[in-house]
Amino acid sequence: MSHAVTPVSLFLCGDVMTGRAIDQILPHPSKPGLQEQYMHDARGYLGLAERASGDIPHPASLAYIWGDALAELQRRRPAARIINLETSVTRSDTPWPKGINYRMHPDNVACLAAAGIDCCTLANNHVLDWQRDGLAETLATLRRARIAIAGAGADLEAAQAPAVLPLGEGARLLVFAAATEDSGVPAQWAASAGRSGVHRLPDLSTKTVVRIAAVVRNHRRPGDRVLFSVHWGGNWGYAISHAQRAFAHALIDEAGVDIVHGHSSHHPKGIEVYRDRLILYGCGDFINDYEGIEGHDAYRGELGLMYFPTLDLATGRLHELALVPTRIRRFQVNHAVGEDRAWLLAMLQRECRALGSEVEASAEGAFAVHWKR
Repeated sequence: MSHAVTPVSLFLCGDVMTGRAIDQILPHPSKPGLQEQYMHDARGYLGLAERASGDIPHPASLAYIWGDALAELQRRRPAARIINLETSVTRSDTPWPKGINYRMHPDNVACLAAAGIDCCTLANNHVLDWQRDGLAETLATLRRARIAIAGAGADLEAAQAPAVLPLGEGARLLVFAAATEDSGVPAQWAASAGRSGVHRLPDLSTKTVVRIAAVVRNHRRPGDRVLFSVHWGGNWGYAISHAQRAFAHALIDEAGVDIVHGHSSHHPKGIEVYRDRLILYGCGDFINDYEGIEGHDAYRGELGLMYFPTLDLATGRLHELALVPTRIRRFQVNHAVGEDRAWLLAMLQRECRALGSEVEASAEGAFAVHWKR
């Protein structure tokens, strides 16, 4: 006899990059100087976006960047809102010598609260852009804002530890986060017993899965649901490697993970549902300052998705998955409509079919994902 489903809805998205030109339009911009070959002043990216799309308010309100996402979140009321925050949040003026460095001024952190963000995963290739002092300030700023963090910390134990989010009925969501070398995370950024940094995976091997499973077991209580957020792979391309797919399956099989939340690609990738567990291989960018920058146009990086998985609270099985199509315009999240929406739907249908799932248009402009149960 099957049990009654107790559904719980979550909000997930890809990379939220509130540094550089996004930070410049917020009420408390950082110093605009950059160390890039392409651009030496963050306001230059604002100029590119305005030439492409029209005037952008600056200073803008702290809620401005979220645009249409705010009403969508208000309507759907997910139990937890989780993003990959791909920037340092610091006043530090000492960049890591890597060429492209993102930072948001700590006084702008309220832009995350404006969207009710519950958790920021930090295991990515920009969180140490302003050295370990910048990471320390990032961690302290988010904690003061009462936003949970995962994937980075004062040492390896802290970087591996999950964010713990309440789901109601005594249940919790444990959010673990990690990153891989091929997403651009330097080896020197790896946290250790005596050094701050990110939870950087040495590889996607069975040995790594066994280690992750032990960490999950150490933190998990009966009734907990588990999400593993991973920053992996390159920025462009739809291919999903055999190693990534095997690793995602093993996280579910061996570590008891209910959702694999993959990101790093600047555009959405295919979605798989394996044993009724959700695998997002690449969520795409949700907020960035790339508007007006040419290159990789075929991937339509300005188009993204809001992911709303609904889980069975008792088992962790995926009950349904709604996708809300978005477009970044004037540094703001907008609903993707017309040709933009049609392009996203066709891409998802193509890429998801190869992974055993189907996507169709559904109510109120969203897409619904179906899979064999």
